[in-house]
Amino acid sequence: MFPGGQPDMAELLRQAQQMQQQLADAQTELAEAEVTGSAGGGLVTATMTGSGELTALTIAPSAVDPDDVETLQDLVVAAVRDASRAASELTAEKMGPLAGGLGGGFGLPGA
Repeated sequence: MFPGGQPDMAELLRQAQQMQQQLADAQTELAEAEVTGSAGGGLVTATMTGSGELTALTIAPSAVDPDDVETLQDLVVAAVRDASRAASELTAEKMGPLAGGLGGGFGLPGA
């Protein structure tokens, strides 16, 4: 598995520190990134950070009908879900390569 049968502990530590820094960088990027979801053809938009924090919700005046609050509620939920999906995709894009490397360089079982 390892040349000479023993892992180079200094190299393993270096790789772990490098991955830890890459993970921290990716988390910072996600916290600063913004994604937007929408519903009703743009009548309602939701903005989230890449880490999933809802930062803004915009509702077009034409979407507000006092006699049909349920439709507006559904549009808000749909816009937030759309933004959440976009945040999840961004997270997978940023974190996926890091997760794939968790076992590769360390020779861990199942990796």
